[in-house]
Amino acid sequence: MEEFETQLQELRRGTVVLACLQLLRGAGYGYSLLEQLGDHGFYTDANTLYPLLRRLEKQGYLTSEWNTEEARPRKFYRTSLDGIRLADALTTEWRSLTTAIASLTKEEH
Repeated sequence: MEEFETQLQELRRGTVVLACLQLLRGAGYGYSLLEQLGDHGFYTDANTLYPLLRRLEKQGYLTSEWNTEEARPRKFYRTSLDGIRLADALTTEWRSLTTAIASLTKEEH
């Protein structure tokens, strides 16, 4: 499958955005989000995730705050109201696309 890696990466890129918006409806920080994504089958690395989180925050789809109560300060992210609306729209579109792809891949009888 190495020959298809670029195309597979492109397909995954948008799904990771949606997965992050859904998972961050409850506050989370980067490393735990990486683990959660992996647990759900969205394998990504820190070099992809952290720039994505910063971009989504800059676009207004995530909010963040620092938790300095623990020994190691952590930046916690949460999906904003605009992010929730985006996640809902992307989920609706994803369901539509899934149905469309399924209709293309059904074997004729």
